[in-house]
Order: sequence, then structure tokens, then C-alpha cells
Amino acid sequence: MENNYRILIAEDEPKLGQVIQEELSRQGYQADVAYDGSVAERLFNQHQYSVILLDINLPYKNGLALCKEFRQQNSKVPIIMLTALGEIQDKVDAFNLGADDYMVKPFHFDELFARIKVFLKRAESGAVETDKIIVADLTIDMNNKTVNRSGKNINLTAKEFALLVMLCRNKGKVIPKQEIMQKVWDLSFDTGTNTIEVYISFLRNKIDKPFETKLIHTKPGFGYYVREAPLS
Repeated sequence: MENNYRILIAEDEPKLGQVIQEELSRQGYQADVAYDGSVAERLFNQHQYSVILLDINLPYKNGLALCKEFRQQNSKVPIIMLTALGEIQDKVDAFNLGADDYMVKPFHFDELFARIKVFLKRAESGAVETDKIIVADLTIDMNNKTVNRSGKNINLTAKEFALLVMLCRNKGKVIPKQEIMQKVWDLSFDTGTNTIEVYISFLRNKIDKPFETKLIHTKPGFGYYVREAPLS
């Protein structure tokens, strides 16, 4: 069963790239494979992609440079990093450059395809919200997808924005990590990564660090919550 989704696979391991391409084709997707960064760049400029799978260690132009370039040209296309690099700094670098997700090799193909479907489903639903969420001096405009605190505009990635919205919509309620994974990442299983912790750190640096009153709090062993003061 074919669909209108087109996926770019930038992967320098020919066997892995081919396996992913063949499986995606069987599932009805159009899939292009680039075995180096220059080809990936050319394909990106030629086609409109629904999802991009991007290895970091690519010849000619690495995946981090491509991630930054692709995100500057297209703020919405989901980018999933596929890499053998599992260090926390590699993840932080990828997320800072605009990546939406990160998978360390070797990974289970079922999990990869599940994540692809999550991003496609989210793009397809495309629900538009028109309200504003206000917590203390923080304002989230759901229509324009902007965040403002004390008159200062705060730039967030799409995933950071989704996480902040979830926490603020549940002001004062402790949200378990598993619930965050389900509602923000649409994953019903534990990925075994510290992705949530990384994103909470990103948000704190942008939302809390420049201001005296901290809004994002941790309840050890339970989860995260937003309010003007920590729970007693």
C-alpha cells in the first residue's frame, strides 16, 4: 500500500541503508538513500521529505552539519539521528542543532519504524490550537507557537515546546517520565535513554536560568512539574 510520504536515509553503511530502504518501501513509503553528506544535501534540495534519518559520521559533510542546515531550511521536517555515538554530548549537540530524536546503533528496526510512524501521524493530525497558557510571568501562545517570559521571547525547538506545553497545561501536577514519553514522544515503551532529562535541562537553561523564580521542578523518583515554588 503506497502513500505520499517520502523519507531520506543518510547512512554511510550500504547494507544498513539498503535494509532500511527496503523495509520502508515494503511499508509503502518512498525512500531515498544517500551514502555521503553531499548526496544527502543534494537530495534534500531536490525533494520534499516527510522524515529524515541522519547518520552523524557521513563522508564529505557530517550529519551534525547537515542537521543544522536542514533545520534552517525547514523548521518542521522531523529529523531522527542514527549514530554509533552514544555519549551525552553527542545527543546534546544533535538536539541543539534541531534534531527531534536520537537512536544509538545497534537499534531495533521495529522501534525505528514505530518512531517514524509517530512523527508522520503527528504531522498528519496537524491540530491547530488557538489558546494561550500562562504560568506566572510565562506565556505560551499556542496559535503562533511562541514563548515569552517577562517580556523576553524564548526560542524553543518543536520538542522543547511540546514538553513545556505539557508541563504547563498540568501546572502543579507531577508528570511521570513514562507519561511524558507517551504524550510528547508518542512512545509506549521505555527507550532506555536519558532523552527526557536532556530536554528538561534544555528547558531549564532557557526558561529558568535567566530568571530569579524557577518554574520547572523535579520530584525525585516521581517526575517533573511546573509551578512558581517547589512542592513542600
